Amino acid sequence: MSTNSTIVIIGGGAAGYFAAINAAENHQHAKVILLEKTGKTLQKVKVSGGGRCNVTHHCFDIIALSKNYPRGEREMLQAFHQFAVKDTIDWFAQRNVKLKTENDQRMFPVSNSSQTVIDCFEEQVQKLGIKVYLNCEVEQIIKSDQKFTIEVKAKQAITADYVIVTSGGFNQLKGYHFLSSFNLDLINPLPSLFTFNLENKCITALMGLSVPNAAVTIQSKGMQQKGPLLITHWGFSGPAVLKLSAFAALELAELNYNFDIAINWNNNFTSETLKKMIVELKNSSAKIWSGFYQEINIPRRLHEFLLQEAQLEGAKKLAETSNKSIELFCNLCCNHVFTIKGKTTFKEEFVTCGGISLKEINMKTMMCRKVPGLYFAGEVLNIDGVTGGFNFQAAWTTAFIAAQLIPK
Repeated sequence: MSTNSTIVIIGGGAAGYFAAINAAENHQHAKVILLEKTGKTLQKVKVSGGGRCNVTHHCFDIIALSKNYPRGEREMLQAFHQFAVKDTIDWFAQRNVKLKTENDQRMFPVSNSSQTVIDCFEEQVQKLGIKVYLNCEVEQIIKSDQKFTIEVKAKQAITADYVIVTSGGFNQLKGYHFLSSFNLDLINPLPSLFTFNLENKCITALMGLSVPNAAVTIQSKGMQQKGPLLITHWGFSGPAVLKLSAFAALELAELNYNFDIAINWNNNFTSETLKKMIVELKNSSAKIWSGFYQEINIPRRLHEFLLQEAQLEGAKKLAETSNKSIELFCNLCCNHVFTIKGKTTFKEEFVTCGGISLKEINMKTMMCRKVPGLYFAGEVLNIDGVTGGFNFQAAWTTAFIAAQLIPK
């Protein structure tokens, strides 16, 4: 790289800042410019994890780590050989941002504030002399004679030797119009990481209630995810639902987000094992239904709702209950069917699958195979992770690799 080279990063989010900082550190004599189309940068970083910034996930096994990417598992496994979770932790620690691990293995700044990460990035940008330009919407990128011309809306064009696109995901293909001169293969963008809206909202009276060990199955597709589940005022959320929405993003789009799910409220049981336990208690104890929630380890309010659905009185003894009523209760506990009508996506943390096809990218360098000098990182690529810090880890990893700029 010549001493007067210009590197332009397009997009002022997590991947953009990480690419800019690492590019400036790796190529100290280059001019590094970051363009952001809006008036604010790092907005997803700010709101992530309820304003605490879920930086990454405590998973040092890169094979296990890569399993959390519904799109890009194989490619991210390759990329993690260059930069993975330990590298992320070390990178932030070297810049005085210490991370902590919570019980669910998500990792946050010790400060519990996303502002700590933002301040770290801004400090590095200032220190390294990176130019950040706001309200710079890129309309077109053209390559000619080994140089890139970046046409910016209502502003003077910028010339660059290298371009790293970190624009994030778009909800429509037309969002990628600024790349049209390169004739890249684009995958139609679709939502990933969304919650399920219920048709019959009776259970939403329990809004705010969570269960720790549910299993949620899309009945027509046989796709299932397990984990904590949250009842909301519109339907269902929580890690099990969000993970299922990510892995089934394509299938649920085909169904136009109208489908049936079956919930097992405690995945330690099946209908058969639960029925067997109840029948044994029925024959050997004087237990009544109202106290039975402790036996199956579900919240009392949920248990009361299930009893009502099964038309069982709490004061009634198990021994006085018909096998038919027991079977109905077991099915409600382990195979509770709900009709889903639509989804809810949180705009601030919107995640898409789709974008630049990974066939276009050399994952060892993040450079476009068709266009030398053009790199991609972050969610603009057809890579998306489940909730828990995996999308940020993909941003750090791909941006770090792109920032090397010299193909290996």
